[in-house]
Amino acid sequence: MGPLPMTLLLLVAFAGFSYTAWRRWRLLRVARRPESRCDRLGERVGGVLRYVLGQYRMPRYAAAGWAHVLVFAGFVVLLLNSILLWVRGFVPPGSPVYDLWIFGVDQPLGAAYALLRDVFTVLVILGVVVFVWNRVVLRLTRLTLSSEGLLILGIIFAMMAADLVYEGVEIHRHLGGPFVAVMPFASLVAYMVGDNAVLWHLGFWLHAGLVLLFLNLLPYGKHFHILTVVPNIFARQLGPRGRLAPVADLEGRVEREETLGVKTLRDFSWKDMLDLYTCTECGRCSDQCPATRTGKLLSPKHLLIGLRDHAYLRERALVAPATNGSTAAGGPDIEAPGRPHGVRGYTSGTAPADAVRAHEALVPAWIDPEVLWGCTTCGACEEECPVLITYIDKIVGLRQNLAMEQGLVPSQLQQMFQALENAGNPYSFPNDRRAEWAAGLNVPLRSEKPDAEYLYWVGCGPSFDDRSRRIAQAFARLLQAADVDFAILGPEETCNGDPARRAGNEFLFQMLAQQNVATLQGYQVRKIVTTCPHCYNTLSHEYPDFGGKFEVVHHTELLAELLRSGRLKPVRPVPLELVYHDACYLGRHNGVYDAPRAVLAAIPGVALHEPVARRDRGMCCGAGGAQMWKEEESGAQRVNHARVEQLVTALPQARTVEQAVASACPFCKTMLTDGLADTARDNVRQLDVAEVLWEALKE
Repeated sequence: MGPLPMTLLLLVAFAGFSYTAWRRWRLLRVARRPESRCDRLGERVGGVLRYVLGQYRMPRYAAAGWAHVLVFAGFVVLLLNSILLWVRGFVPPGSPVYDLWIFGVDQPLGAAYALLRDVFTVLVILGVVVFVWNRVVLRLTRLTLSSEGLLILGIIFAMMAADLVYEGVEIHRHLGGPFVAVMPFASLVAYMVGDNAVLWHLGFWLHAGLVLLFLNLLPYGKHFHILTVVPNIFARQLGPRGRLAPVADLEGRVEREETLGVKTLRDFSWKDMLDLYTCTECGRCSDQCPATRTGKLLSPKHLLIGLRDHAYLRERALVAPATNGSTAAGGPDIEAPGRPHGVRGYTSGTAPADAVRAHEALVPAWIDPEVLWGCTTCGACEEECPVLITYIDKIVGLRQNLAMEQGLVPSQLQQMFQALENAGNPYSFPNDRRAEWAAGLNVPLRSEKPDAEYLYWVGCGPSFDDRSRRIAQAFARLLQAADVDFAILGPEETCNGDPARRAGNEFLFQMLAQQNVATLQGYQVRKIVTTCPHCYNTLSHEYPDFGGKFEVVHHTELLAELLRSGRLKPVRPVPLELVYHDACYLGRHNGVYDAPRAVLAAIPGVALHEPVARRDRGMCCGAGGAQMWKEEESGAQRVNHARVEQLVTALPQARTVEQAVASACPFCKTMLTDGLADTARDNVRQLDVAEVLWEALKE
């Protein structure tokens, strides 16, 4: 087949790839935030087996997912075939090395591999057809119709076709053709191509060469994930889904005049940069994002692509030490190309060259601030990503720089920060009014009952918001009915800090967290129950970073246990058609899906319905990520309106009994109640799970 041309082909191809890979490695290392991802090796290896080899998340989008499974499995099987072709370039047919001794079709192992190779060659072609169909015919909005994507698909198709042609001639020339049972598809091609030496050489060199061309194209586009997905999933975040890592030594960073949050790409970690390399541009993240779905500027997919584009455009400036201005020692910077107006994830139009240098802030020079403030931190993007990229930590990191260093924060959030700092709650009510909701209920304070089994962490909404107060009142009555030993902090409780942290004010969050941890530890609190998923998440997963380790349960979990044990017995029928809304910080971030449904199912008279978007695909109400405290970004629709439409659609049109939307979060209650009123659905009630259960117990 030609040792010299094969040697030259391999040398040139691997040299070119090595140079590009070195450049990508060098660029990855500019991210200077340290991060260790080598702990819990068993879990990390298990994740690679599950998400890479097992393609665990791919079938969530059925057609494209199974097509990808076929293509991936085909590449695993056909990698050996490519190696065999390269080997055959150095040896004549008939040599033992020609089939690596054991892979001749007259050997059992060789026959098995020949069958696998033949079948998967065709399956890969079918997968490619599905991908092209989605892009060119269906034109799915989550996908970008790019020349790079079509080129790669064309290369894959050509490789598979070339292999069938090569094997078809091989059957005639060396396997006694025209038919070999273990190669049925190649045998069909053999009838068409015959013993054609030109096609034999063409098929051989096309496959052998295209696979090397494919390798060299990988680092320049979305298919780089083929090489980076294994390390990216191995190094994935193993902690709780809803946890944000604390910014260490904040005071020291200020004194040393260090960057707060993420200002430039250098402020990311190497894992963040690896995420940028690994994005497959499948668009699943944006397809599920409530901001994208309601016409906001935010698109998680385009945000990541924008950061990656910036890294590639600013490569020379990023990897070289900065000099005295807007250039770097590595040579002149590359000017940013013009970008079409309104592309999600970027500042519209063409940014001036001096505003997008590598040392300048990413926001607002490269990313429109509205992109960041549109995020509800609901986690839908991360739940859907097949390669386990994280988005929330990057968005919050960029928000931190805006909030703590640049001061570019929406005015409503500034007011919320001031309220938290001055009053200890985002409503600006005097904190000594925190226990007013419990008037007449004989709910003890922790100071009065320091040995109570449970501390009921009420949260800001149920303490001050009239609608949410009904949740606290119903839950307190249920605890009393079940004879649960509990107490509240009352005026000693302050906001847990979640809205400050998600809005980027890490200073304020840490101040509140340390204050609350000191209070809880002072009372030797061990068990906490809360009606707010945001409090639940923060107390469970983020307070341990400040020394506060407690056993925290959500009120629906405790109610479900009280029902199972018989301490609560709902006997009064509640005739309701209910549809349940999954709160993001209860469901996606903490995996609590069954407990609230178990409570509702135990109530006589309740008919429970499910929306199409439910459980881990349930759409956000629009309150998370500090959205509760600011005006929503402009778009085609408000998030809570879109969610209400989904929920009400799940209720029967023929109305025989009262209908309601059930939730398990005070913020969700507010957003859904407003959404029902705004969309003229006042005849549908909005109730917390605890309120529905109390209706079944009260006299």
